[in-house]
Amino acid sequence: MPRPALLARDLVRVLGGRRVLDAVSLTAAPGHRIGLIGENGAGKSTLLRLLAGADEPDAGSVTRPGDLGFLHQEMPYDSGTTVAAVLDEALREAREDLAELDRLGAELARVPEDHPGHRQLLDAYAERLERAQDREAWDADRRAALVLDGLGLGALGHDRPLGSLSGGQRGRLALAALLVRRPSALLLDEPTNHLDDRAASFLEEQLRALPGAVVVASHDRAFLDAVCTDLVDLDPAVDGPVRYGGTYSAYLGHKRAERERWERRYAEQQVELEELRHSAGVTAHRLAPDRGPRDNEKMGYGHRAGRVQSQISRRVRNAARRLDELERARVAEPPRPLRFAAAELAAGARQDELAAGARQDPRPLVSARRVRVPGRLALDGLEVVETDRLLVTGGNGAGKSTLLAVLAGRLPAGGEISRRHGLTLGLLTQDTVFRRPDRTARDTYEGSLGAERAEKVPLTSLGLLHEADLDKPVGQLSVGQRRRLALALLVALPPRLLLLDEPTNHLSPVLCDELEAALGPGPGAIVVASHDRWLRRRWQGRELRLEQGSA
Repeated sequence: MPRPALLARDLVRVLGGRRVLDAVSLTAAPGHRIGLIGENGAGKSTLLRLLAGADEPDAGSVTRPGDLGFLHQEMPYDSGTTVAAVLDEALREAREDLAELDRLGAELARVPEDHPGHRQLLDAYAERLERAQDREAWDADRRAALVLDGLGLGALGHDRPLGSLSGGQRGRLALAALLVRRPSALLLDEPTNHLDDRAASFLEEQLRALPGAVVVASHDRAFLDAVCTDLVDLDPAVDGPVRYGGTYSAYLGHKRAERERWERRYAEQQVELEELRHSAGVTAHRLAPDRGPRDNEKMGYGHRAGRVQSQISRRVRNAARRLDELERARVAEPPRPLRFAAAELAAGARQDELAAGARQDPRPLVSARRVRVPGRLALDGLEVVETDRLLVTGGNGAGKSTLLAVLAGRLPAGGEISRRHGLTLGLLTQDTVFRRPDRTARDTYEGSLGAERAEKVPLTSLGLLHEADLDKPVGQLSVGQRRRLALALLVALPPRLLLLDEPTNHLSPVLCDELEAALGPGPGAIVVASHDRWLRRRWQGRELRLEQGSA
């Protein structure tokens, strides 16, 4: 049974008065794995929702397979649903295929071959058999166990409600359910956000083996390199969204070259436009037909004036025609990209501590001994000192997020934990939630920092949100934009100790690069918990690896 393609034609979507997608077309054929990339708010999640049918376009159309699967950034199940119920739903289609084959087989055995309905039953059996083979229905239960184990959920009790699971576990369970289903087209929104190295490698293998189409929005540069056959960049470009066949690493050089060409074309056109306006306007005025002859021109003025005026007139007409052509085919000005511009992520010692003669406090900022959170974390000892840069790594469930919450004082734990008196802390959590989603980003920023600080460090100065997004309600921002706002609130008033839990999740690849650069040497201490393989490869500070068994 040939698998259908996923087709989108001239999609337009306007949200909050802004045209997020403008005549975007996409063909995802079976066997192709397309990566959507672009800045936060460029429309990646919006496009996925339109492709999935979870949202309707303002214009354009989508043709999709009937058994399409869609992984949301947020869990699509309620907190009371059990793990077993999620798996049963994932296996439902395969079990229905097998049950229908049994029923049709029994009917075929009962109905004689010369009966008028036998041929129809035989066709129905053949169609269902092909569908079951395509979905590997006989292997579905074994595949479910394999997928759960591959994503680090093998030991998860099937009677547990989703409300008792961590955010990472819920995200992995939703992903597992889709992989078990094996739909004809698979749409994934940031699928590696909660995956450790082993689980990310397993997912990459699973996606490469799928016969259907895959469309994925991801910030994970290593994942894009390993999985995608094509990339679609939704960032503004001179000729609209760019589709590129090749790896993410190769595309980076292609994108830089395209941006440079766009900037060069725009600059050259602006120069030509100015010259043509001068020719069509100023020159025509200077050599207007009513200019009288000078004394030394009077003898041959009439003959020469006619010829000159004819040449000037022709030149002006040509300039005006070319000016009109350029105005109609004008190259849009390249929008200024966001650039992370925080002066510092963490703060050093206060001025009063650095006063003449004052000695720097030799004690660590935070000290932890024999820390225990039952079932989640067991750590014998840790000290975080001034200007420390500490990377916390480990598999899912090893306790990385738990450790950061304990260091921040947000989670009670057994053992000894001491913090320096007056220590200021900031924690960027994985789940970004604002109490007032109806308030704008600008008002949220000013309300959290106070008017004086917000004026001293304007939100636009940090390079995290576009001016056009500042007056949107926070609830209308993308997940990545909300993460950027949460990061802005932390670095606008840098704490002495900054704790970052998966800081590159939901952020664009460009911002990930800039944030990593900002994590280098500087004042204050920074502790980062991360799965990001690219970030870890370039890390220059200390590293603490938590083992699964320690929790």
